This record gives sequence, structure tokens and C-alpha cells, in this order.
Amino acid sequence: MVRYKKNPLVSPVVKWVGGKRQLLKTIREHIPKKIDHYCEPFVGGGAVLFDLQPKKAIINDLNSELMNVYSVIKNDVDELILDLKQHKNEADYFYRLRELDRDKKKYNTLSDIEKASRIIYLNKTCYNGLFRVNNAGEFNTPFGRYKNPNIVNERILKAVHSYFNQCNISFHNEDYELILESLNKNACVYLDPPYDPLSDTSSFTGYNKGRFDKKEQKRLKNCCDSLDNKGIKFLLSNSSTEFIRDLYDGYEIIVVQAKRSINSVSNKRGQIDEVLIKNYDKK
Repeated sequence: MVRYKKNPLVSPVVKWVGGKRQLLKTIREHIPKKIDHYCEPFVGGGAVLFDLQPKKAIINDLNSELMNVYSVIKNDVDELILDLKQHKNEADYFYRLRELDRDKKKYNTLSDIEKASRIIYLNKTCYNGLFRVNNAGEFNTPFGRYKNPNIVNERILKAVHSYFNQCNISFHNEDYELILESLNKNACVYLDPPYDPLSDTSSFTGYNKGRFDKKEQKRLKNCCDSLDNKGIKFLLSNSSTEFIRDLYDGYEIIVVQAKRSINSVSNKRGQIDEVLIKNYDKK
């Protein structure tokens, strides 16, 4: 394998709810200095992965559209760039492309490259860069009406392509528990699940059809206990709710400030408390 040198151009190619760009410095301070095998079971936009750029990693997300984007960037980045260049920043065009997943038979005629291109285009041109699907798994965010969205960022796409090909990065589209069960002791896990809502009306679970409720939060906590029992280091992000703080009582809990950047009401975008939870001292 070619010796890999960390590339500052490697960064997220899609905007993702709960993305960690703003917290990278803080997260970096709590990640172990030496990582033999990195694992991220809720990779999302990949801000932490792309900041660390580990040479060996398992990345997973239940969102199959997202994982297809990463696979296409690794295997067919030039064809992806060509397809992205034909998109139009027009409302009628946006809605025609968005509606493709309403007809599954028609949608399944698209190639993986066309599907990845569609998702990146929708992400760059939809309102607030919000990837959201309804209960049927259909993309439902409206057109953003941006004057000049950066639909084709060739330098970033090619840098991520090089990273994926020069390092040992495996892609998965499975339930997170299956990924965690497969790890051995030398792994280091960063967990960024859908957050416990701050209130009954603030929950966002539109990454995939289905919900990540308190029952799921408890299942994830049980998985973290299993990791701890195996001697596997984990760092977890979540909202600073009483439920989460009580659930992870016994682990180190660090309260951090994060900026809420996606909200339909601009004055509700501001600093909120989140937590980082870990089962180790940084060494």
C-alpha cells in the first residue's frame, strides 16, 4: 500500500445534520493519540473521519444512499464529477430529480453513479443542506434557492478518492450493533448517533426512515458496555440531557458547547450543551 500523508483537502463532501466540523478541535483533544484500527458506526458526513484520516478504518451508516456516495467516490470519482457537472440550479429541475425516488422501479434504473450524483446535488441545493427523508424513505427537503451553490467540488472529491484508495477503509451499510460486535481489542470507536432530543418537539430523526428513540439509546449504551468489557476504547457524542447523563453514569462525561446550525428559525440557531462520553484516559 502507498505510504499515506494526511491531506488538508480531505473533508466532508455532503452537509449532514449533527456534523462535527465545529467540534473537531475538542474531539481531537479526547481521541487517543495512537489508533491502530478506527471505527465509526454512524459516519454521517464524516467530519471526524476526514479530520483524523486513520490509515485503517471501518465506516458504517444505515443510510444506504450515503454509503453509496462514498463507494462511488472511491471507485468512480471521475465519472461522478462528469455527472455532477450536468445538474442545473433550478427549482423545476431540482423537484424532478427529487421526485425520482417516489417511483422505486424507475429509481432503480439509475446507476450507482447517478444515484450518488443525485444525492450530492440535492444536498448542495436543498434548503439549508438538510438531508431528510419521510417515513417511506423519500427525500423531502425543499429547494434552497441559492444563487451559486458549489455542486461540483472537484478538489475535495479527488482528495477523498485518494484517501479512500491509499488507506484501508472498509464501507458498511448495517445496523451499528453488528459492526461493534465484529471489533477486536485494538479498535478505537467514535460514536455519533442521532441525538436524544432536548425537548419533545426538537427531535430530528430524518436521516433514515424509522426512529432512534430512547429504547435505541439504551441499546447503544448496552453496546458501549460490551465494548468497555472487551477493553475497546470508545468516545461518544450526544446531547446533554438528563436522560443521557444518567444513562452513562459511571463513564467520564465532558460537557461541550456546540452551535446549532440547522433550524428553520434563525434565532434558534445558537450555542447548546452537548456531551462527550468516554471509557478511557487519553494516552
